[in-house]
Amino acid sequence: MSCGFQDKKHRLYIVSALADTKVDMKILSQRLGLGKGGVRMAPEENLRQVLQVPLGCVTPFALFNESASAVSLLLDQGLKSKQSCYFHPLTNDVTIALSSSNLDKFLLSIGKQPAYVDLEASPVVGKDNPPDLADLVPSGAFCSSEESVENPTPKDAPQVNVPKEKTCLPEVKAKPKVQNKGAESSESKVLTNNGPNVEIFASDVLEVIFPLFLSEVIQ
Repeated sequence: MSCGFQDKKHRLYIVSALADTKVDMKILSQRLGLGKGGVRMAPEENLRQVLQVPLGCVTPFALFNESASAVSLLLDQGLKSKQSCYFHPLTNDVTIALSSSNLDKFLLSIGKQPAYVDLEASPVVGKDNPPDLADLVPSGAFCSSEESVENPTPKDAPQVNVPKEKTCLPEVKAKPKVQNKGAESSESKVLTNNGPNVEIFASDVLEVIFPLFLSEVIQ
């Protein structure tokens, strides 16, 4: 399960955890050193703008978008003990299964250092105990639609035409998810990587993601 969060400076975080992992967002905010503002669920418009996915489709795979380069990913350390980890490939009607080691290889191939965290831990944070997850706070932020409304451009300010940044993928619209009793509601594709070539593995992941994405766009 992956969720998108943001702090008061509009920096985005993806938290990917096992279904039975209990994450206290107040404690997590303290461990990140975010103060009283903490983190909260990111609004859908920010998920679309940065991760290029709609609400309910947050996934570590979205980090290969250039617009998501500053997003922080926190992985549940429990994922490392599982034979397979399950994530959505930009749409929530399909699931990709892969091992944590293969997930690591994918993340490293796009320049992301995997960070596995005990999300249920509650260490003391104070003067003599600095936040243990402060290094995972993104260094940059983006100007969200909320921020634009809060800080409108003065009428007398000169107008500057800035070209829109080109993103890797356009907007994704996920199909409605139908739950059938006694049956899996989503198709599962298993990816394996028996060789040392990380680029080939990353290419295999993208080969799964892009056809699914294109089918959504065409329809």
